[in-house]
Amino acid sequence: MAENRPAATAAKSTTTAQPKRAGNSISWIAPLSCIVLGYLIWRFGMGANGNFTTPDLAGGFWPSHKGPKSAFSKMYEGGIIVPILIGCMLTVFTFVIERFLTVAKAAGAGNNGEFIRKVQFQLANKEIDKAIVECDKQKGSVGNVMKSGLKKYKEMTENSTLETEQKVLNIQKEVEEATALELPMLEKNLVFLSTIASVATLLGLLGTVMGMIRSFSKLGDEGGGEAARELSQGISEALYNTALGIGTSAIAIIFYNLFTTKIDSITHGIDESGFTLTQSFAANYK
Repeated sequence: MAENRPAATAAKSTTTAQPKRAGNSISWIAPLSCIVLGYLIWRFGMGANGNFTTPDLAGGFWPSHKGPKSAFSKMYEGGIIVPILIGCMLTVFTFVIERFLTVAKAAGAGNNGEFIRKVQFQLANKEIDKAIVECDKQKGSVGNVMKSGLKKYKEMTENSTLETEQKVLNIQKEVEEATALELPMLEKNLVFLSTIASVATLLGLLGTVMGMIRSFSKLGDEGGGEAARELSQGISEALYNTALGIGTSAIAIIFYNLFTTKIDSITHGIDESGFTLTQSFAANYK
């Protein structure tokens, strides 16, 4: 009777990759704090009494100051959309700094391509421990995934019960689990940049339209040359909203594309590291 051989499936094993438990409180604290700070800049910076020839001394949430003395104070008369746009810009800067630090850490200590070549050299010589040491030096997402895979790689070299194909599948599964833990950390909070890139322009246009409505309303109520002069001033003030919205959107788009390009490079390195481990094991431990 022919011997029945088990199907080549990955054996159950515990993963060495550990989930990252870092919180993400910045995702709601930062936008709220930036909007509040934006209002404070607009109300007490741009809208300070000394910045206007005819200040509204009664104060309040939205004082009706007149006669701005500078372009900075003219932005105040752009309306209540201005502090929201300032908050959006501050939010962009906050997440640009946060993503820059995170992606820089994930990129590792050196060139990922060179690191993978070093690991390939060590594996070709069956020096698994030296390859793990290279991972400790490299760090970053590629180094973390490679290290998890190498630990499973070493475990499989000492396993005498599974076939080569089953061992390769176990290594591949370990790499996939480690990758699944790394990628969310890389992509976290990028949604804020992509959202603000779209919303900031629309908010700027909304502020401009509100300013135009207010200006034309004054023209209809008052009429005459003085009203026409106020209309031109009102349009100029309203356009500050558009400029601020477009500027914020441009910054968000530039950095969003920069970060996604860098993340794609890291992801490619992760994929290459998984391919390196499986191909090396299949070649060296037949």
